[in-house]
Amino acid sequence: MKTLTKFLTIAAMALPLPALADPTACDPGEEVLKFSVVTALKGHPKGEAALAYAAVINSELDGRYCVEVYGKSDLYPDDDTLFTALREGDAHFAMPAFAKTSSFSAKADIFNLPFLFDGPLHVLEFLQSDTIDQIGDDFVDDGFAVLGYASNGMRQFSATVPMRSPGDAEGMSFRVSSGSPITAAVLNIMGVTPVKLKFADVYDNLDNGTVQGQENTYANIEKMGFYEVQAAVTETNHTYIGYPMIASLSFLDSLDAETRSVFVNSAKLVLHERNRFAFELNQLSRQNILDDDGIIIRLSDGELQEWRDAFAPVLTEFKSSIGDEFVDAAIAINAAADPFN
Repeated sequence: MKTLTKFLTIAAMALPLPALADPTACDPGEEVLKFSVVTALKGHPKGEAALAYAAVINSELDGRYCVEVYGKSDLYPDDDTLFTALREGDAHFAMPAFAKTSSFSAKADIFNLPFLFDGPLHVLEFLQSDTIDQIGDDFVDDGFAVLGYASNGMRQFSATVPMRSPGDAEGMSFRVSSGSPITAAVLNIMGVTPVKLKFADVYDNLDNGTVQGQENTYANIEKMGFYEVQAAVTETNHTYIGYPMIASLSFLDSLDAETRSVFVNSAKLVLHERNRFAFELNQLSRQNILDDDGIIIRLSDGELQEWRDAFAPVLTEFKSSIGDEFVDAAIAINAAADPFN
């Protein structure tokens, strides 16, 4: 694994994008634009994508605009205050988790359906399809434009007890990022109580025992140190975390056509390139957890099937509320995906 880690590190460093943005490098006279994310900036798929986007804009529109990127919720958490700030021009770009956007688009809840996708590369096939545009179309009525979709990775469960089956955490409380009824249904099957907490508050609440477990990607678990206060991480890959990159329509509509195209097309370019490396960044985080004596439970095929069977009724229950045709299209894309060829 040491060799793999070294290879992946070199691969990430070789990404053909401009140097990461320096938030302090704005020149006098430039219009400062603020990009808010809740994760770490460096070494995290979301943070890296935001920095890369800022670097492109700060180069292409040098002297006119300067994008400053704020990480770890230093500017806004992913809640109503963020969306208000975007509408009022106090922030200009953000990448909230899909779980935070179901009020704008019921279709965004598709990523909470357990075991809908076989892996992160299968999700990328869906993100690159025309079908995903239906989510972006729903955002317009709320005053937002979706510039693209940033990938993180697949969620894993962790808890204060090692989990090999869905019932091993029965009676515990788990942090959730939203009030999604789908997530609540999944945890109900596990006998777990959902507790909604901001991302920045998760570590402290795990540490003090207010909640005993959570679900997240390896990048989130490692960068925020969640594994340090959990007995083990169980590698389920049950759902996906990704982020629509959004901007306010009022900001974009204030631009001339040429300038607007720079903001829009740069987002597509950066996200296409960065999403290729989200898998590698999560693998690096996975290895970092192991190197720091964290415990990761790899399930046998039979154990993983137990999780799949337990959660299967959730798809049936919530498919129609998301959209039957939309979910069927995602299922078909997943089945047809051949990401390694």
